[in-house]
Amino acid sequence: MPDVHPATHRLVDFLDTSPTPFHAVAEVARQLESKGYRRLELSDEREVLSAGTKAYVADAGSLFAFRLGRLPLVDGGWRIVAAHTDSPNLRLKPQPLVRNHGYVRLGLEVYGGVQVPTWVDRDLGMAGLVHLRDPSAPDGMRSERVCLRQPLCRIPTLAIHLNRTVNDEGLKLNKQTQLPAVFSLESDNEDPLRSLLAGELDVDPALVLTWDMQLFDLQRPALAGARQEFVHSARLDNLASSHAGLEALVDTSEDEPGDATTVLALFDHEEIGSQTARGANSRAIENILRLTLESHELQGAGSFSRALAKSWLVSADMAHAVHPAFADKHDKEHMPLMNAGPVIKQNANKRYSTEGETSARWMLLCERAEVPVQWYVHRSDLRCGSTVGPMLAARLGVRSIDVGNAMLSMHSVREQCGAEDHPWMIKAMSEFFRS
Repeated sequence: MPDVHPATHRLVDFLDTSPTPFHAVAEVARQLESKGYRRLELSDEREVLSAGTKAYVADAGSLFAFRLGRLPLVDGGWRIVAAHTDSPNLRLKPQPLVRNHGYVRLGLEVYGGVQVPTWVDRDLGMAGLVHLRDPSAPDGMRSERVCLRQPLCRIPTLAIHLNRTVNDEGLKLNKQTQLPAVFSLESDNEDPLRSLLAGELDVDPALVLTWDMQLFDLQRPALAGARQEFVHSARLDNLASSHAGLEALVDTSEDEPGDATTVLALFDHEEIGSQTARGANSRAIENILRLTLESHELQGAGSFSRALAKSWLVSADMAHAVHPAFADKHDKEHMPLMNAGPVIKQNANKRYSTEGETSARWMLLCERAEVPVQWYVHRSDLRCGSTVGPMLAARLGVRSIDVGNAMLSMHSVREQCGAEDHPWMIKAMSEFFRS
């Protein structure tokens, strides 16, 4: 059995620790703090930060970490890796209990482009944030992360004897009436969900105000394949890219400060369009960049735009590997393979932010890092997806490229990628931060 790179083992552990964006951000923050990064609050009075300062700002499911470079930003610019922490999933409604025919089911909303049929007949846990009444807190409330890693609910399929056409026509569920997950059997008029959450937090159920909770598949991420050449897991899109960016930032933070200021931007809400306070189409990234800019001595008029002119951004999001059973869904000249290196993603209509210049820069960068490169272009007769790259490039006016590692089963409850690609992406990102 061939050795699997330690970074891939760390990816598997990270995926397992991160059932929601809130948990992913908490784990990234923990790892950053262990490497000397300290947490800042945007609401605090500004302080002057010296070259080499390592810090981060976190807000629920988003996190922005940076290390100040040696040069003023008008000379060194920013090197930004952007990814996202959210994945398509099923989320609990504010009043989710659906009671009928002796069952208590949980009403769910589909978050993002979920492959709904992959969620049925699985043991599902529940994780997220619970918001509690707390008179001692400044706002009269506090929020707590919870992770109920136990088989709490299930979306059962109808027996084939009652649905004879399912194998020919596919499984189709009405999201309002047929998707709610079986949670318990009726028992008086108690609220089993509120009681469960209160018991997990050791509080009175009356203190539970509301929640941001989602279901997740309890099967642990795993190394798989005849030679452990794959990773099978939920949330590879896009926690794998988030983890690669984290590892690259931590890796380069051990060096002496370089000329540029390095930034890791992990956004929430990409899967639903990024039009939120924590999404890429907000001022969140600009607030962080201006914070780092203010930490240098006066740099003259137009310093923000001057610094952006010296900067570039890597938007990292997973890519479509060629599917062995559906190769006709791909452009035959652009069929990425798993374990063949990072993929440059390009689209003439700018669904990806890649330009000829930035792809050339990335190719040279990967050449220096001894990392192979692949290409992905969507079939011209199919609608292409997108990433945070185009909106960040437009918002900031910064050079940008979209890259990612090849994977199968994107947006399924259980996805698949190559075990060797992850350390290659980390090497390429590390070279980018050092460049």
